Amino acid sequence: MTFWSDYAAPAIIIALQSFLLLAILLILIAYALLADRKIWAAVQLRRGPNVVGAFGLLQSFADLAKFAFKEPVIPAGADRTVFLLAPFITTVVALSVWAVVPVAPGWVIADVNVGVLFVLAFSSLHVYGVIMGGWASNSKYPFLGALRSSAQMISYEVSIGLVVITVLLAVGSLNLSHIVWSQTTGLADMLGVPWLTILNWYWLPLFPMFVVFFISALAETNRPPFDLPEAESELVAGYMVEYSSVPYMLFMLGEYVAIATMCALTTVLFLGGWLPPLDIAPFNWIPGVIWFGLKCFLVFFMIAMVKAIVPRYRYDQLMRLGWKIFLPLSLAAVVVVAVVLKLTDWRWDGVVPV
Repeated sequence: MTFWSDYAAPAIIIALQSFLLLAILLILIAYALLADRKIWAAVQLRRGPNVVGAFGLLQSFADLAKFAFKEPVIPAGADRTVFLLAPFITTVVALSVWAVVPVAPGWVIADVNVGVLFVLAFSSLHVYGVIMGGWASNSKYPFLGALRSSAQMISYEVSIGLVVITVLLAVGSLNLSHIVWSQTTGLADMLGVPWLTILNWYWLPLFPMFVVFFISALAETNRPPFDLPEAESELVAGYMVEYSSVPYMLFMLGEYVAIATMCALTTVLFLGGWLPPLDIAPFNWIPGVIWFGLKCFLVFFMIAMVKAIVPRYRYDQLMRLGWKIFLPLSLAAVVVVAVVLKLTDWRWDGVVPV
């Protein structure tokens, strides 16, 4: 037992893996932002960003340079420490979630047995950055935006947690990798078509919960039609109204990383993670990380289309949907799933393919 082999070497490996993951994730976020703008423009029959780089591919990096060189403006009455700490916390918390997200077999920094709890815990901490930013600005508009945003995020975290419980009941594990492996068997085997693995994914037997999770993810990440914390026509951009330059960019980065996290979580919980839709050639020749990325982009495309099509909700409609519809529906689903699993004894056998 030596200090190098037991402590230093593993720490260096984890640090390098984390750096590589963050570098890839931030580049993908830059192009996700471009894709969001392009999809919205296509729906409105516009070109979208197309000047910086070929087809506008460098637009996000130009925006990064613009924010980096702008002078940050801090209100005279603001709490400077909390004001600058809020966007940093938002970004760090959003990025930390990806430490437990498996993108392929064995491709995860920390394959912990409580991965789901880790994701839910760190996702819920996102609200602290919002509250701190609104309060530290020492202005009524951002403070009202922070209160409204925190109420919205907390409300839909409840339904997201209950939806996740329905999946955990079927799996019997809190490990995100085990949730993916559990979707290798299921309805397709019962129907005698084991190669049609898309039928094994939980989107089909838990379809109502899949819909609830998707809509709740929109509200949790402040995406349209639930972008009320940033409703510029009502609250002058909400809790971020006093921010500019790099602090503002960090808030937006944290928001888009949270959106990517919800896409990944949807893929893991309901869309089979890295598993191919058909377990036959040539589908099973494609690396799992490619399937994971394609599924995440599919979910992101759905989120972007909702932004372009669905009109914004009123705040009372938003809260009514969360507390009077999604909460009872999610609670009922937990009971129904538990009863069905108890009567049929149908659940994952816990066998992880080698």
